[in-house]
Amino acid sequence: RMPRHAQQLRDHDRNPCIAETDASRKCMDDNNYKKDMCTDYFLKYKNCRKFWHDIMMQRKRNGVKPEMPSAEERKKILESI
Repeated sequence: RMPRHAQQLRDHDRNPCIAETDASRKCMDDNNYKKDMCTDYFLKYKNCRKFWHDIMMQRKRNGVKPEMPSAEERKKILESI
């Protein structure tokens, strides 16, 4: 059984950047943990986290619950931009 925190990180409704996380990890595995080979993946992850953090903070300020949109809601947000 996975620890609760690890389960939350794999939960698509809580973590909008699972794909970016997995891609970064795979790049590191494939490139013998040479970070400089995976810069693009890290940047995509960082941009993903920043984008959804900003959305979450905006929703929090506006009193919208839950603060992190569900996976389905996030898909609609991304399709609209």
